[in-house]
Amino acid sequence: MELHEGLSEPVRKAWERSLTQGRAALTRRSLLRAAGLGALAAGTLTACGIPAAQGNTGASSGTEDDSAKEKVVNFANWPLYIDVDEKDKGRRPTLDAFTKATGIQVKYTEGINDNVEFFGKIRPQLAAGQNTGYDLMILTDWMAARIIRLGWAEKLDPSRLPHAFANLEQRFRSPDWDPGRGYSYPWAGVTTMIAYNRKATGGKPVTSVTQLLTDPSLKGRVTFLSEMRDSIGLTLLDMGKRPESFTTDDFDAALARLQKGADSGQIRRFTGNDYGDELAKGDIAACAAWGGDLVQMRIDNPDIEYVIPEAGYITSTDNMMVPRKSRHLRNAEALIDWYYQPKIAAELAAGITFVPPVIGTKEELEKIDKEAAANPLIVPDQNMVTKGHPFRALSEAEETAYEAKFAKLIGA
Repeated sequence: MELHEGLSEPVRKAWERSLTQGRAALTRRSLLRAAGLGALAAGTLTACGIPAAQGNTGASSGTEDDSAKEKVVNFANWPLYIDVDEKDKGRRPTLDAFTKATGIQVKYTEGINDNVEFFGKIRPQLAAGQNTGYDLMILTDWMAARIIRLGWAEKLDPSRLPHAFANLEQRFRSPDWDPGRGYSYPWAGVTTMIAYNRKATGGKPVTSVTQLLTDPSLKGRVTFLSEMRDSIGLTLLDMGKRPESFTTDDFDAALARLQKGADSGQIRRFTGNDYGDELAKGDIAACAAWGGDLVQMRIDNPDIEYVIPEAGYITSTDNMMVPRKSRHLRNAEALIDWYYQPKIAAELAAGITFVPPVIGTKEELEKIDKEAAANPLIVPDQNMVTKGHPFRALSEAEETAYEAKFAKLIGA
């Protein structure tokens, strides 16, 4: 399958732009908003009233597992979110090695263009208690939380995940939406911080959300992200609030600050996949940005700088999950566990430039890519780790209300 096949029209156009703008122009995280913000608001609101399963009880769904007789796993991932052979783009070395080691064929599709879009695709089958056709999928933490809350994820067996159980970094072990990682394991960590173009600011550093929102020299040349948790989360931190434990009043206050910035013209707009191009050209001077994107952007443009605000930055994860009624649960667990071997994790990290969640990855990465191993955007040092804050899990009512408010702010 060609990389661009099956993409929605906005994403396909973004992919085509990337062919002429270099690897930095498009990454998995950049694609997250490319499918359209209207879908986000609609998808969130339509989640209300969905008939949930009876809840995750700690057992599997009881579906017959055909893993032993069918050596296959159907894996849905995002475009540009796995290692590829530089000489043969159709090869994915870590998946090829898994098949060679286990005999399990991986039917790999790059069919996730947007969390909400994909949720809408599989929701009818999950709600009806039917097999989705997928055995493994990668979802961002807030959507993973929704799937678990609805009872639509298979319980994972720790005894079949020895590498994952032993090698998962402590800071990823017990998110509030999946305590103890009973239903998910991180594929990669995502960081959200501040970036600026040194030439566009005249050499002036941009180090805080307050500066983004109030510095007159930046007026009309600032962007925030169209991902609610990232933009609100950074603003909460700048206000001295913790994204792990904020209240609705805190949320509304952060939203009001962003609204003021938008109304005054300080904020140029809220962006998805295109902030990288604008930042590189100097059309915008400073912005909220994703760390995995910045790794590639800085290679192409040394004027781009990143800043971890003193108040901290936002962390999130994209997660491997098995949907209920999967017919190849054990094969999926074998693939999850495969990626928790440090050598394999290092190969993946070198390919996607997002944060690996696996203990021992740095040492293995040093053997194949010393520059990547030394890059704190890929392997955060302890000082950086301590400044990271996750956005807390939301109840169904909170998710609906907050996303609707944010969609109104950004004009979605």
